[in-house]
Amino acid sequence: MQKTQNENILAHMKQGNRITALEALNRFGCFRLASRISDLKKQGIEIQSKMIHREEKVFKEYWI
Repeated sequence: MQKTQNENILAHMKQGNRITALEALNRFGCFRLASRISDLKKQGIEIQSKMIHREEKVFKEYWI
């Protein structure tokens, strides 16, 4: 059985990895990482985040 995006993202973070929207798209075909993170938080999973500023780009990074 194929894992859901939520399951894949959670497993990725449980391995000690951080994830960004671009990485979620490339690894899991997930276009809406913030929504998946919201789903996981509703399940009671504590997820940390911070804004990253690199060159002229700003994005959010998530981890457990």
